[in-house]
Amino acid sequence: MKNTSMHVAIAGNIGSGKTTLTQILAKHYGWEIQLEDLQDNPYISDFYEDMQRWSFNLQVYFLNTRFNNIKRIRANTQTVIQDRTIYEDAHIFAPNLHAMGLMSTRDFETYSALFNSLNSMIAPPDLLIYLRASIPTLVKQIQQRGREYEDSIRLDYLKRLNERYEAWATNYSKTNNMIVLDIDDLDFINNPEHTAQVISKIESHLNGLF
Repeated sequence: MKNTSMHVAIAGNIGSGKTTLTQILAKHYGWEIQLEDLQDNPYISDFYEDMQRWSFNLQVYFLNTRFNNIKRIRANTQTVIQDRTIYEDAHIFAPNLHAMGLMSTRDFETYSALFNSLNSMIAPPDLLIYLRASIPTLVKQIQQRGREYEDSIRLDYLKRLNERYEAWATNYSKTNNMIVLDIDDLDFINNPEHTAQVISKIESHLNGLF
């Protein structure tokens, strides 16, 4: 594999293991890491308490943050691996909030117009890794990490997100470089063999990019 800088991104529902895999791959390959900074997010706790009130604020915050992160990634001379993409907000989270009546049509249209403007100025990741997981797996991993603001996440919210993730991933994989990992069958935290399987799959894909 040539020493060429890339933008690698990991996508997946809440609790699918994005941050964990991002850290594992960054360590293995020596890549720079771009994590989703939830602790400094001024809206995340309020959003889970009152989604309808704070949905637009939260999504605009994410949109701005991820756009600026992508600009920094593309200006970097090293490969960067990113935890969550700008596309997930636009194609999964915001439409889901709108469909559930938690974001008004006026706000959703404004958000979508903002995304389209910013999206015209960025390139997609060179490699995207999608973590597919069932609802029981997501709930288990959300409970294990114990973030207080996630205690109020509803099962129907996770289910709707999963359905949108599957639809988006199916369409995305037709035109872009994507690896799909079934997290129900993988424990890359505690099982070194599973970690090796994931890395082998990524190696094969990376070699095909050049």
